[in-house]
Amino acid sequence: MADKLMVCKDCKAEFVFTESEQAFYKEKGFDNEPQRCPDCRRARKQQKSAGGGNRDNNRGGQRSQGGGQGRKW
Repeated sequence: MADKLMVCKDCKAEFVFTESEQAFYKEKGFDNEPQRCPDCRRARKQQKSAGGGNRDNNRGGQRSQGGGQGRKW
């Protein structure tokens, strides 16, 4: 395994995904390589902890209580 040169999807800067980081990801069972540089990962993590980045906030919506629409009795 060798170091990999990656491009951050947020800032487009190049960063190195080191051999030791790759081993850590493999050990933890992570399937995907990092998409962001360490600075953007750190910023995103801070944003999430501040409550601004949870993409699950709007999931689910309202559910009707009456079963299904168009049901004939």
